[in-house]
Amino acid sequence: MANGHEVHAVSTRFVEWGTDADVALRGRLKFRWNAVDYSHASGNRLRITSGARFHLCRAIAKKVGPERVPQGLLARATTRVLTEIVRTATTQPADLVYGGGGALMAAALAAQRLRIPYAIDLEDFHQAEQDLSSAEGVFSNQLAQAAEGVVFRGASFLTAASEAIADRYATIYRRRPLVINNTFPLPTSEPEFHSIGTGGLRMYWFSQTVGPGRGLEDAIQAAGLAGIDCELHLLGKPSNGYLNRISSLANDIAPRLKLIHHPPQSPDRMVDLCRPYDVGLSLEQLEPLNRAICLTNKAFTYILAGLAVVFSDTPGQRALADDLGDGALLYTPGDIDTLARGLKRWVDEPAILLAARRAAWAAARRRWHWHHPQEEGTLLRAVDEALR
Repeated sequence: MANGHEVHAVSTRFVEWGTDADVALRGRLKFRWNAVDYSHASGNRLRITSGARFHLCRAIAKKVGPERVPQGLLARATTRVLTEIVRTATTQPADLVYGGGGALMAAALAAQRLRIPYAIDLEDFHQAEQDLSSAEGVFSNQLAQAAEGVVFRGASFLTAASEAIADRYATIYRRRPLVINNTFPLPTSEPEFHSIGTGGLRMYWFSQTVGPGRGLEDAIQAAGLAGIDCELHLLGKPSNGYLNRISSLANDIAPRLKLIHHPPQSPDRMVDLCRPYDVGLSLEQLEPLNRAICLTNKAFTYILAGLAVVFSDTPGQRALADDLGDGALLYTPGDIDTLARGLKRWVDEPAILLAARRAAWAAARRRWHWHHPQEEGTLLRAVDEALR
């Protein structure tokens, strides 16, 4: 039971580190949870059959056109294991289906089968999530837009993960989603505000994948230009060859920077994993459009651990950076001079860095945590209204 509601969660399982996190999480859950498994290790048969079905449906949708393809086929072209998700989600009675990510149409179809209302969560601006430089990226965006057009009409409510995403959807569909940020509960222990270590400024970045297009090159170039001793810690699964490329870049232009990679870890540990560092990096870029208007969980995780945050100046991040005040360093993507000056100032004046970290933590306690009425409260009010 959660806030008077009984929850049945349905997710997918397809990557090894995610499976390990699932196993660790299962013992602590206070709600019912089922995973649709198409991982190599334990769901290989479904991986093969769902992959064939998915690619066939995408091929048909590409030939017919996403806006003209039948809804059932559109759903299977956007969600690889749609049939299995819907089947799992409808094994028990429910009053409301709330879904998002790659399962927008799965949520709507499950609700239709159960004859109950549904709601949609928009963590990203899905119709501009992929790079427009490739035909496949353009096609994936078109599929997402077609799926949105189908499911938005019947949704009891929509939620979005940033004000900028909500604004963009409101412009297109004349219906503004409620904003629920990627926040987390306050940690049980407050941060320890230690001084810069002997290795220099400790910078930290994490994601599911460590790869290009996330601004990491800006941080490396700025560290080199600033001429500071520093460490850049990266957590996540590296894309092919990317770590070698940025390691070579660091060796060439930032010889005083130490680059350190960490494998993926349990989502429950994210705040604690930030604690040894000084600065969190949230370096979203302006392309594709989704990256410019998103507000990811990174920044909210960093400030819960008491880290100062470097933000790239994007529509999605600007308001949060402004709210953090002295806790944030804001720079235009690609403006290496400004970023270098900000990093050097933190190194040269450790008291300013400590003040920045305390300001970030104060903002987290004041506003940017899950149990704030504008976060958890917004969702609970929307659910209650949908169930009246």
